[in-house]
Amino acid sequence: MEALHDVVKAGKVRYLGASSMWAWQFAKMQHAADLHGWTRFVSMQNQYSLMQREEEREMFGLLADQGVGSIPWSPLAKGRLARPWGTQTQRADTDPIGQRFFAANDQPIADAVQRVAEARGIPMAQVALAWVLHNPCVAAPIVGPTKPHHLADAVAALDVTLTPDEVTALEAPYTNRPPTGF
Repeated sequence: MEALHDVVKAGKVRYLGASSMWAWQFAKMQHAADLHGWTRFVSMQNQYSLMQREEEREMFGLLADQGVGSIPWSPLAKGRLARPWGTQTQRADTDPIGQRFFAANDQPIADAVQRVAEARGIPMAQVALAWVLHNPCVAAPIVGPTKPHHLADAVAALDVTLTPDEVTALEAPYTNRPPTGF
């Protein structure tokens, strides 16, 4: 933490962000910064989507308490929440990292996103991103558009407000699972 603080003091960076760690590790790092008067983290880059919600157990409570924003990576679950389940893509077929993140029990989640999207007449990506954005801890999801319409969907999601019934329908199929990540 001191080395990171030195980088801020030297003017090389303005703010510090952390990524993909356990809540207890993040708490210890923030405590060390407080104890020594060092620069604290202002953001946490963590995996969060309708298919990976384990950050809700401890991390989001800690972030809210500490005034730290979440910048989730893979909010569309590597594209699995942007298209109907079973749709083949070259990336889905050849990405060994993506394949280890997902299982058959994720299909009901993708199906729920598809139902809400069809009922609203909007792309699935907008629904999945709107759900991520409805969490008050989320500052901004990290999107990785590879086509112009991907970026357009991400921007359009900012204007989608899900109803409580839609949120319930989207969250209902989730089952607890081990966190994944790097």
